[in-house]
Amino acid sequence: MSDIEKGVSGWKIGWSSDLGYAAVDSEVLKVCEESAKVFELLGANVDEVDLGIEDPFHTFFDIFATGTYASYGDLLDQHGDDLTHYVRSTLEYASTLRASDFSRALLEQDRLKRRMETFFDDYDLLLTPTMAVTAFHIDDRPSIISGKEVHEFWGYLPFTYPINISGQTAASVPCGFSQSGMPIGLHIVGPFGSESKVLRASRAFEQAAPWDKNRPLIT
Repeated sequence: MSDIEKGVSGWKIGWSSDLGYAAVDSEVLKVCEESAKVFELLGANVDEVDLGIEDPFHTFFDIFATGTYASYGDLLDQHGDDLTHYVRSTLEYASTLRASDFSRALLEQDRLKRRMETFFDDYDLLLTPTMAVTAFHIDDRPSIISGKEVHEFWGYLPFTYPINISGQTAASVPCGFSQSGMPIGLHIVGPFGSESKVLRASRAFEQAAPWDKNRPLIT
């Protein structure tokens, strides 16, 4: 971490507003787009990029649900009525999956990993919004974002699960607030094992766009 203060001058950074498939709230998008431009002021070359991937949600969810069922599947019979709708529906979905479904998901995961490796052969970092919307009440998950129907449980975080299942390194850095005072995050992504690079970029952004003196209103 000795180089954390060295900045990002000369780095090649990709910016994607939607990864090619995500619905994003317009206010979140505007704040994150302006934040991506900060890296240009810091001396980096920032390009708008198309990763050429399709939404890997089903790949992610089949792997996630299978793992969840392996650990907690017995709760369906023992305490099914005590589970939240989210947990119960995940376990019920996982119980319908076949070995071939899980195998297919693993193959798709490998393809996504290779695509991300290829991207990072050309770029130091990838920037996206962290979430598609600002925070919401736990009982009021968004089902429509910017006029597009999204998954009731996962539609608000289309940028994080592709990074998780492909094994990349990432940080979320506060980059602004909505008009209602809710915080918005910038997703800074690097290749596998690039923690020092991601933290270095996060530090550079934090210094250029300090946020720690701002606090959302508490009501």
